[in-house]
Amino acid sequence: MKSVDAGPAVEHETILHTIAAIPPGRVASYGEIAARAGLPGRARLVGRVLGEAPDGSVPWFRVLRSDGRIAFPPGSRGFREQVRRLAAEGVLVRNGRVDLAVHGWERNLDDLLWGPPPTRPKSVRKAKDTA
Repeated sequence: MKSVDAGPAVEHETILHTIAAIPPGRVASYGEIAARAGLPGRARLVGRVLGEAPDGSVPWFRVLRSDGRIAFPPGSRGFREQVRRLAAEGVLVRNGRVDLAVHGWERNLDDLLWGPPPTRPKSVRKAKDTA
């Protein structure tokens, strides 16, 4: 009996979870998603997984090319839908491109400098020896 390789299924789930974690009003590139999912260099896989994902399962519209451009052809139905959804979250799309310095996931310098501090897990106290 052949063993079943669960690798691709796990990779796909990891990619989908990573995309689902993009906060509203932020965007990420296909390559950034791949890297965050532990699959550096697999940007095309991210695109394929997005293409196979059921409608509404992940915020697909928050994923862009590495230069901030929308991957759909300008004027196409997908392009218009992505622009509409991004605009609804306050993301400005100009000439088919999003400014990643402003709307990129964890790239907004003002948020990093002036926003709330990142949450850190509480340190675990070591029990003192009673001996």
